[in-house]
Amino acid sequence: MEAALATCTLPSPRILKPKPRFRCSLPNPKPISPNSPTFKSPPPSKSNLFTTAVSSSPAVAPTNSPPEPEPGSDSSSEKFDWYANWYPVMPICDLDKKVPHGKRVMGIDVVVWWDRNESQWKVMDDTCPHRLAPLSDGRIDQWGRLQCVYHGWCFNGKGDCKLIPQAPPDGPPVHTFKQACVAVYPSTVQHEILWFWPNSDPKYKNVLETNKPPFIPELEDPSFTKLVANRDIPYGYDVLVENLMDPAHVPYAHYGLMRVGKPKEKVDREGGKPLEITVKRLDNEGFFARQEWGYANFIAPCVYRASTEPLREEDKDSVTSEKGPLKNRKLSLIFICIPVSPGRSRLIWTFPRNFGVAIDKIVPRWVFHIGQNKILDSDLHLLHVEERKILERGPENWQKACFIPTKSDALVVTFRRWFNKYSGAQVDWRGKYDPSLLPPTPPREQLFDRYWSHVENCSSCKKAHKYLNAFEVILQIASVALIGVMAVTKQIAMSNVARSVVVVAAVLSFAASKWLSQFIYKTFHYHDYNHALV
Repeated sequence: MEAALATCTLPSPRILKPKPRFRCSLPNPKPISPNSPTFKSPPPSKSNLFTTAVSSSPAVAPTNSPPEPEPGSDSSSEKFDWYANWYPVMPICDLDKKVPHGKRVMGIDVVVWWDRNESQWKVMDDTCPHRLAPLSDGRIDQWGRLQCVYHGWCFNGKGDCKLIPQAPPDGPPVHTFKQACVAVYPSTVQHEILWFWPNSDPKYKNVLETNKPPFIPELEDPSFTKLVANRDIPYGYDVLVENLMDPAHVPYAHYGLMRVGKPKEKVDREGGKPLEITVKRLDNEGFFARQEWGYANFIAPCVYRASTEPLREEDKDSVTSEKGPLKNRKLSLIFICIPVSPGRSRLIWTFPRNFGVAIDKIVPRWVFHIGQNKILDSDLHLLHVEERKILERGPENWQKACFIPTKSDALVVTFRRWFNKYSGAQVDWRGKYDPSLLPPTPPREQLFDRYWSHVENCSSCKKAHKYLNAFEVILQIASVALIGVMAVTKQIAMSNVARSVVVVAAVLSFAASKWLSQFIYKTFHYHDYNHALV
């Protein structure tokens, strides 16, 4: 998406200023407490801790936010350190070892490349120390070094400069100077995803020994299938996370695209219903919740996991066990949300399951991405606009601006409380960006772009796009060739049946090429979504 937007001339960004009526006079706004006169919470008990529903009885006026939950939350106000955590960069299956890749995570521009001398993926600062050219536009030379194509400087996997072509061989060894080196970030591969630590200080060189990326057991279980995908998203990290935690929007925003359970009493076409969600633990590292079909975990800052199985055995609830043939079926929804910059994020997702495994081995990965991208598109514009409205009112005032009276929003409310309490309602960009500044809204076709946001970054879709384009050309050539055969055979005897076959084949080839052209465009480039027509 960023690459697509960069190719177009857009109006200058506009600053969205919070409206005065939502301003908070406190220097560090905090989530509203249940002790505040705004709320009237019921007395806490083991059964209703973290209940997020508000009475709608006429005797009690509904509040603008559910009571603040406190179970399992830590007593300290320790702030979340965004730079003391591992961040995913890309799935390994979507990285080409032959070329360097440029990515942005937490506002940091990095170059990812395969160091064949050490047989490792490397994550380095995407800046050549010579004239600040992006190393991701470079190449990997015949000796396996990363080469800047601006002046040919070469670097090894440790960031050391190994060659400055312009330096005389009998002069000082300027390539060994510290200023000629490139910063290298600690990195590791876990769950077939490349992760990096966003601090290149040498003291973090061995950080993996004491601090590891989040471990998700089903992603290491060979009995599970776990196809992975990624996409750049044209709205920010916080909006992405809260949307993925919101099961209530699925029957409406994704109507006809996802299967949902039918309610006992259907109140509308889509089948929305009350949802039982109870959050049981909230602290600096995230939270854990129990929902109707299983469990939910937010592992700060990136991982949201919804599963039929708990992440920790001690969280297991015996009432959730299935009976009959479904009891051994296990399914998880894993969403890994990456902050890129204000108004930009990246999503890596995988849905591991221990049933229907053979299907994923037969059907190409890109076929699954067709439906998954359509789901992302169906609420993309809603969330892009919502982010701007949240910013206008001030992210710290989210609970005042939004009316959230039911349990179905429990996970969203809890994430916003975590975000407010431990991070001041914003990602710590360390001064790289003005948090009140968002990229301008592009034309709709760019906003919904699939090629630069997904296809170019997905090895399976990129290959399918290439081959289907080639097949489209073959069909067009076949159509023209068959017409040529008709013209030539006018001069010679040819049965009517044979002539009819050639005509039909030419027409079918032409029609197939047109259909394929439209399929390629809607699948790999742009597919609009109009809820009024669904």
